[in-house]
Amino acid sequence: MMTEWMMASGFDEEALAEAYNRALTLEKAGEAAAAAAAYRECLALDPDDHGGAAIRLAALGQGETPASAGDAYVATLFDQHADAFEDILVRQLQYGVPALIAERLEEIAPGPYRRMLDLGCGTGLAGEALADRADIIIGVDLSEGMIEICFDKGVHDQLFIGEAVGFLEDFDEEEPFDLVVAADVLPYLGDLDPLFAGAARRMAGGGVLAFSTETLSDEAFGGRDFMVGPHQRFHHRARYVQDRLEAHGFDTLACEDITVRWQEGQKAPGHLVLARRR
Repeated sequence: MMTEWMMASGFDEEALAEAYNRALTLEKAGEAAAAAAAYRECLALDPDDHGGAAIRLAALGQGETPASAGDAYVATLFDQHADAFEDILVRQLQYGVPALIAERLEEIAPGPYRRMLDLGCGTGLAGEALADRADIIIGVDLSEGMIEICFDKGVHDQLFIGEAVGFLEDFDEEEPFDLVVAADVLPYLGDLDPLFAGAARRMAGGGVLAFSTETLSDEAFGGRDFMVGPHQRFHHRARYVQDRLEAHGFDTLACEDITVRWQEGQKAPGHLVLARRR
């Protein structure tokens, strides 16, 4: 069960593989405390956390909820699945968020748009769905493997390897974006303030921010604004999302219930959100 990131790293590969595989086995057996101890061993061996031990601890209720899934984990996860990504996500899991964003933009805020930023662009699904909506499309993704596939499609005018929030902070072009899309980014972020603050700084007044979230029942949240779910993805309450948008200068145009994809035969509920920068 050793994975590519274990074999390519400079730490004790055998010890990490043993701890990680033991943690997974214990987790599947329902032994949460023992699994958590093994995941903590993984973090001690690999502080950058390429395997996502921290988010698994949070999903088990055995650790604090991190601010995000972590750059090393997200990049590793998508690099490993880049070649099969669209087959898994679109055909097997019936993911259709980019098309939903395109439909709702057409109805609510059709543009046209001069500059679109595609955060977490992946293999380019959102860029393809919105190719006729903007004059210039710039994409950014943590996974080099995803960027390579996206580049081959030729939809985006520029592509960058980087994390969404960091890109918003560091991108050195002054011309603002009037459309920012984050089709499957928020499930890898907990606290949304850095993302919305960064988007607000980079957007023109009147620009539109379009994104998807995943969510759970109020009972599952238990009063929390966001949490890590059983599949190691972040879930957000709709009220929390709208409150943070308001705080960062956005007016919510739509916040609608959607099925993000199917997960183990069950619908994964979420929200499709469009907001306008004041």
